[in-house]
Amino acid sequence: MITRRKFISTSAIAASSAMFSMDAFALQQKKKLQNFGFISGIIGEELKGDWKAVLKQAASYGFTEIETGNFMGESADSFLSYLNSIGLSLPVGGFEFKASGEELKKSMSLLNSLKVKYAVVYWPWYTGGPFGLDDCKKSAERLNYLGKLCNDNGLVFCWHNHDKEFLPMESGLPFDFLMNNTDKSLVYCELDIYWVKKGGGDPLEVMQKYPGRFPILHIKDMAPGAAMDFECPGSGIINFPSVFREADKQGIDHYMVERDNVPDGIACLKSASEYLKKVRF
Repeated sequence: MITRRKFISTSAIAASSAMFSMDAFALQQKKKLQNFGFISGIIGEELKGDWKAVLKQAASYGFTEIETGNFMGESADSFLSYLNSIGLSLPVGGFEFKASGEELKKSMSLLNSLKVKYAVVYWPWYTGGPFGLDDCKKSAERLNYLGKLCNDNGLVFCWHNHDKEFLPMESGLPFDFLMNNTDKSLVYCELDIYWVKKGGGDPLEVMQKYPGRFPILHIKDMAPGAAMDFECPGSGIINFPSVFREADKQGIDHYMVERDNVPDGIACLKSASEYLKKVRF
């Protein structure tokens, strides 16, 4: 027999447990980015001057990583030493998709001297697009070759997307062709969130369709309006919390801020860092 006192006590415990579960759920929904970085091109003009002061200023905003395919200063070692002294690591560097054999050897050597983990080609095509099935076949073959080459040199290979990979061709999308016709153990994608949306795709759906293929995200926002212009992260219309939630689920560790045609790179990094430090997902 359940007495009134026992009923009240049991109900209180149940209510307390429910509130605890709700609080725990709320906490789970309020994660934040532990690290975020930027691609050096966003402050390309500023780095032509006192690059050490510029990088130190960027690090002071809370950035922990930089993406660049070359060193500044006297040598790769001295550059890495300086980055370490200001709290920046260098996990990602780029090289040319169409580089010749000798050029590729130099690129692999340079990227290894920079001690990067990921090697990226930023335009994985032989033409300027729009792309057809023949373009995709040629690019997929090249990407598989570069993937093996990078793997043989201790690097993880990625290609970077733009909007044209999401423009329909005679059979599906170029993006899907490259993802489905490259070796998933050797060829990964540095997913640019802005360009996915600009091309008419949904960044979240793309991530969910190919889990494990995106070790790095380029975080770039889109301005409102028909022009779909570039914007600094947090100042546009892209729903980054949903992207970060999925990225966290997939174990993605690298979030690189980028903005093309930026009028003031340092100002963009400052506003982006303020957003990325406070955003919760």
